[in-house]
Amino acid sequence: MNLIRHINNSNSLQTFNLLRFSTFLIISIIFTKSSLSVADIGYYEMSLFIASLVSYFWVSGVIQSLLPLYNNNSTFRVIEINRKEKSPEIFNAFLLLTAFSVAAYVFCRIFQHAFHVFDGVEDIHFINLVFLYLLLSSPANLIEYIYLLRNKPGKIMVYGFITFSIQLVFVTLPVVLGYGIEYAIWGLIGVSVIRLFWLASLLRKYAQFRFSWEFVREHLHLGTPLILSSLLSGSAQYIDGLIVSTHFDARYFAWFRYGAKEFPLALLLANGLSNSMLSEFSTQKKLENSLAALKRKSRRLMHILFPTTILLLFFAKPIYIYMFNPNFTRSADVFVIYLLLILSRIIFPQTILIGLKKTRIILGAAVIEIFLNVGLSLFLIQYYNIVGVALATVIVFVIEKIVLVAYNYFRLKIKPKEYIPLGIYFFYSTILITLFVLLDRGIIRIH
Repeated sequence: MNLIRHINNSNSLQTFNLLRFSTFLIISIIFTKSSLSVADIGYYEMSLFIASLVSYFWVSGVIQSLLPLYNNNSTFRVIEINRKEKSPEIFNAFLLLTAFSVAAYVFCRIFQHAFHVFDGVEDIHFINLVFLYLLLSSPANLIEYIYLLRNKPGKIMVYGFITFSIQLVFVTLPVVLGYGIEYAIWGLIGVSVIRLFWLASLLRKYAQFRFSWEFVREHLHLGTPLILSSLLSGSAQYIDGLIVSTHFDARYFAWFRYGAKEFPLALLLANGLSNSMLSEFSTQKKLENSLAALKRKSRRLMHILFPTTILLLFFAKPIYIYMFNPNFTRSADVFVIYLLLILSRIIFPQTILIGLKKTRIILGAAVIEIFLNVGLSLFLIQYYNIVGVALATVIVFVIEKIVLVAYNYFRLKIKPKEYIPLGIYFFYSTILITLFVLLDRGIIRIH
């Protein structure tokens, strides 16, 4: 009973994200222990990469913009929190996600040869299955957020445990039984179909089947800047890779790609907290309470993520050498830099802005981020090679958050101390940066 009382929207969504990450990680480990060749595993990973590449930005934008609109939109004029009636907003968001999914599927089928720019894609003989997986899986991303909007955090966790367990079995069992990697994609399609049936049951229970072009326009008006900003932010990693590839040989590119990975625990927990709080800022009525809740939950997250990141700072290089081999020590140097992204991930000015429907500034900040990232990367790469590109990414992400914090302060009159536990943030940040410098200069050594 005590455990049930502590389940809320934030930690249930964070748990869901961790379950998703853990499932894909376990699948990857099982594949490496199976009879699959490295090439087969590469085809599977490339398939997931393509599906994510053409969908992550609009899925994120549509869902993030739905959350503040659910209780506060001009079309249906909803102003009540935690309402009980069926929602036309959920139905229209489903239609919007479905429309984007169909458009993405058609685009991929027409321009599938364009993906040959990625090495090895032309050898994926089941590429049409990948596009089918994209079509079926994208709308189901709405499920956990329907539960969130209806304030049913326990259902989020139950849904996550059930469907990710099914996914683990459906994807790995064919491979363990000796079938080809193509059947793992069929497994992904199978679990996507199950999720669509689950979604259909939720729509029947919680959605009012009432199409509104006015709401779709309102949704797109709010969501388009988020879609574009997600697209720009997501493209940063590809731009970084392009910069490295044009300045160094294949060895350096491999070192950079293996190291340029954000600490997944920080990314998943931070995104989970941010998304779970969006609907709390949908009205000005409870702004003060929502800011206090965001500050309290941020403080709790800092006490988890900062010590974990500091611990990783000490052991990143031994871990990389153990996981790969001593030749990948340079990758560990890049990963250690990426650990500093916690400095920007752990504060949430964007949550307030999206919740209050101020999404244009987020797009503006993303544009600034891209230009700064390119310029700073080209400058720092001259002095620190591939590490300079990683350092530029960290600096630019911090600058982006400063811009958003400044906007909240000067335009919305929301002080940083109202939603950021500044004392704890600067305490942990000082320790992290100090230890990073001491380790980098060899004053502290790990044997």
